[in-house]
Amino acid sequence: MASALSRHRDVDVDFVFSGRKPEGYFDMDIFCDYRTFTGLSFVTRRGHVDKFATIKKAKLRRLYHDVKAMDTSGYDLLINDFEPITAWAAKRQGTPSISISHQAAFTYNVPKTGYTLIDNVLMKTYAPTQCQLGVHWYHFNQPIIPPFVAEKPANHPRNSHVLVYLPFEDIDDITQMLEPLSDHIFECFHPNITEQTEMGHIRFNPTSKPRFEKALKHAYGVIANGGFELSSEALQLGKKLLIKPLHGQFEQLSNVLTLTSLELCQTLFQLDTDTVEEWLEAPQTEAITFPDNPDILIEWLKKGDFSDIQSLCDRLWKNVQFGEKTQERLLTLAI
Repeated sequence: MASALSRHRDVDVDFVFSGRKPEGYFDMDIFCDYRTFTGLSFVTRRGHVDKFATIKKAKLRRLYHDVKAMDTSGYDLLINDFEPITAWAAKRQGTPSISISHQAAFTYNVPKTGYTLIDNVLMKTYAPTQCQLGVHWYHFNQPIIPPFVAEKPANHPRNSHVLVYLPFEDIDDITQMLEPLSDHIFECFHPNITEQTEMGHIRFNPTSKPRFEKALKHAYGVIANGGFELSSEALQLGKKLLIKPLHGQFEQLSNVLTLTSLELCQTLFQLDTDTVEEWLEAPQTEAITFPDNPDILIEWLKKGDFSDIQSLCDRLWKNVQFGEKTQERLLTLAI
């Protein structure tokens, strides 16, 4: 979106991020003079959401002051990706706002699991906007658009390794799981790794978007948490997926539910070597072709008529191509 918006000379865009410390962002040049706030974020412990620590860490007074200090009066529109400070600031000041996010999809009738009453309240109050446009791997006959995925298959893929991205897991636990599988090479990325190191058949890498993209294109499989973006990129490239959802996070649990229902991933409920070994022998999954150019969405946003969501959804889903088995599965599941 940022790259596409930069090509529209009649649109000025400012970017705001929250939920991390300023030094926790990387490869951010496309966003120019972006702003950061503390915001809110989940605290995790070895693959689980620590709800008590999350509440304890939340700086609600700081959040309140940031919302009051955020001036949205000069903007024509707020596009929000489940970010609370700009959403609440726009709501207070009457600035038109729309949520375009995977989280927004869960405000509609889509497959969910682990979804509690607290989650329902959180989805409605965390980052409120006037309009919710969901993003998901299928529309489920709801106001949902497909993801935009720019990744394309490598011209000459080496398919020489497995990409591992489990940022919520302990590095030692990941190592213990992969160490016995010496017949395979693993490229592991983790936010706690500061420099590239090798331990036999396991290579540990610090977070780097260019290096990560290259590793993804040449991987023959991906082991990851249940986040939406990496799974979408892997599906576009036809990489088989082994997903370990973040326990206590209904969004990731629901993502796994959808992917397993469509037979597009296998599940890793705990860091288990035997499960990984079995998955390594499994065949590749079908690729899904998603749109890579968000200009249709941008032009729709510029018109400002958010009452006509269906025409936008129809145009974008025409650019999605499912494999034959996935299409059959969708029909079987009546979705």
